[in-house]
Amino acid sequence: MNIASPLFAWLRRPNRWPVFARGLRRAPIYKGPGNFLRSNRAGHVAKYVVLGSNSFSGQDFIDLMLDQPGAEVIGISRSPEYPDYRLRYRERAELSYYRFAQFDMNKDNAELLAFLDAEQPEYIVNFAAQSEVGPSWIHPEHWFETNTVALAKMVNHLRQRDYLKRYLHVSSPEAYGNCAGQVVTEETPDNPSTPYAASKSAADMLIKTYQKEFGFPALFVRATNVYGARQQLFKIVPRTAIYVKLKKKLTLDGGGVAVKSYIHIRDVSRGELAILKDGRIGERYHLSPSDGIAVKDVVRIIVESMGARFEDMTEMGPERPGQDAAYVIDSSKARNAFGWRDEISIDQGLSEVGAWVEANWQEISAASLAYEHKA
Repeated sequence: MNIASPLFAWLRRPNRWPVFARGLRRAPIYKGPGNFLRSNRAGHVAKYVVLGSNSFSGQDFIDLMLDQPGAEVIGISRSPEYPDYRLRYRERAELSYYRFAQFDMNKDNAELLAFLDAEQPEYIVNFAAQSEVGPSWIHPEHWFETNTVALAKMVNHLRQRDYLKRYLHVSSPEAYGNCAGQVVTEETPDNPSTPYAASKSAADMLIKTYQKEFGFPALFVRATNVYGARQQLFKIVPRTAIYVKLKKKLTLDGGGVAVKSYIHIRDVSRGELAILKDGRIGERYHLSPSDGIAVKDVVRIIVESMGARFEDMTEMGPERPGQDAAYVIDSSKARNAFGWRDEISIDQGLSEVGAWVEANWQEISAASLAYEHKA
């Protein structure tokens, strides 16, 4: 059955386009597959789809991809495209090789798969997921519906198509559980301690099964605590800077003693691109700094760099359920395979976050700092 024909007939019907690709802006007019400004670029043009394009990691990866010669990028998210201050690629003067389309992996699954068949991307990078830890205890079924069930439908569909060359799945080291006191490599068994972590571990196992049985061209990446400008405002790094400006005390879960491996988003995006291009199909790769740092020490750096006292701006709170004592994973495999290195220091990265908050304070001060769960 030719899916593309009914798809485009459906698109031509009145009032259908806003539902199909809501939020499309500053982008070339859609003319169907194969007409994405190919005449403007010499040589082979590769098409990339980034699922979860509104995510903190997705938007930065898109920005990096738009620097690559011969790359055409389509971002897909379940929400309308975010405001410009949340999207690094929106700072570009030229966006001719980027488009945005809105699909919900759960609610618009059939339409999403038809869209992929029509576009026939050679590469897919999947950031789309329910990703918060604490709320996953309240409605664990929502995490599995998105992170595992909807994913299963997509992977089973794609493995029956011949256009996809590589699929990079963005996983999470939280699937390992508590990493304290051990060297965690890509071969370390999963031992998840939250519904979120369990759903991500299940997703990896599912995709790996399809890779082994059908040759599905999957690669896997697990990066540690990613941070940087444009991160969700409820996350600890931007929230600290915002609270200092508001002169509001920040509650540190468990006193902030948990050790994290904070890594700048651009270092992670560079690693993900290296894995997508040169990684071995079926392999998992870690992206992490060499050392961990306690949450309270990260908060202290931010607070003191903004001219406030740590003791005045923080208070201790109880630990959240399932909080692992440390996330320190070994990234030797990526370092040796691709020559990848984390290049942006914690001081430099945190300074960048503070500058971003200052520069966009009007928008940020009017935005909600609370996590808003969407099923």
